[in-house]
Amino acid sequence: MKIAIFTDTLYPDINGVARTFKRFTEYLDDKDISYKIFAPESNQNEHAASRVHRFKSLSFFLYPECRLAFPNLLQIKAELTQFSPDLIHVATPFNLGLAGIHFAKKLNIPLVGSYHTDFDQYLNYYDLQFLSKFLWKYMNWFHRTCVKVFVPSKETFSQLKQHGFTNLEIWPRGVDCQVYHPFYDKNKVRVKYGLSKKYLLTYVGRLAPEKDVSTLLAVSKAIPAEINKDIDWLVVGDGPLREELQEKAPVNMGFTGFLNGEQIAEIYSSTDLFVFPSPTETFGNVVLEALASGTPVIGANAGGVKNIIKPGVTGRLCTPGEIEEFTNAIQELLNRHSLRIQMGWEGRNFAISQNWDTIFENLLTHYSSVIEERKLPKYA
Repeated sequence: MKIAIFTDTLYPDINGVARTFKRFTEYLDDKDISYKIFAPESNQNEHAASRVHRFKSLSFFLYPECRLAFPNLLQIKAELTQFSPDLIHVATPFNLGLAGIHFAKKLNIPLVGSYHTDFDQYLNYYDLQFLSKFLWKYMNWFHRTCVKVFVPSKETFSQLKQHGFTNLEIWPRGVDCQVYHPFYDKNKVRVKYGLSKKYLLTYVGRLAPEKDVSTLLAVSKAIPAEINKDIDWLVVGDGPLREELQEKAPVNMGFTGFLNGEQIAEIYSSTDLFVFPSPTETFGNVVLEALASGTPVIGANAGGVKNIIKPGVTGRLCTPGEIEEFTNAIQELLNRHSLRIQMGWEGRNFAISQNWDTIFENLLTHYSSVIEERKLPKYA
């Protein structure tokens, strides 16, 4: 099997999509499966650089870490003709995705797609709701030529089905439980970040409007003083709102900037509660990482997050933007030590079941069925 992937974000970018495709390409390398990736330019060294074709690009205003590439169609055609893929996978609805669709048709190559980002929800945070109708019309048009459209969660599946999408398949995300686990030295994290309070609460993610970090800030200030005096916060990540958040943050909230790998894993492991108010996730990789680290999660009852957290078992789900609900959930779990510990172990057990190899095996099975279907007489 030979696979061509068109994406607008790829490692070393720091986001869920880029990290998913990094894991996927490592899996393909391990299985000796050939692939070629078409992605925006990067100034950094990268894994499997010889298999990645980069193009000049500009930042996308709703998501600067996601870049809009300017693909050279002649180069793409030459690469595809030489590589002769069995299947094209488009993971972006922008320029590179359009190029992938074009050449799938032109070269008669089976086409699948994947839906990763809920841009419709993003519009609400940038006062662009009037574009919603046009966005969904475009998204339907873009994906209708795909034999299968892979989505990361049941919630996203239902949302797209309601908007008229067909041929949907769930492609969930896994977590590396050897990196994310509860057994790191917690004192090391406390010393490193100067933490002295009884409890550590953490947020990991992009600091941008669509992550509803304003609710995170409001919650941190709404916790009663008698409990708040025992809490340290760590906010891990970067983004357009970082400077504003730091200016408005309470004195017990620290900001680490971007971290990766074991640096984040150590913080998850040392955290008493992971607080994640974002209502716009199609999956919620950081939620699964926190659970793998034995940390209960208090998250928004929306998007893919609601499919990961089992209320009362691995954490709590709160109405998006409802500060009082988040605050009450935090107080309850901080006051119930044994329940919090039990939730942590339940979360760890769930995360262990989310195995990347099994997930990728299932994806390749779908790939194979699409390729075999193309060989049937109806395509002749």
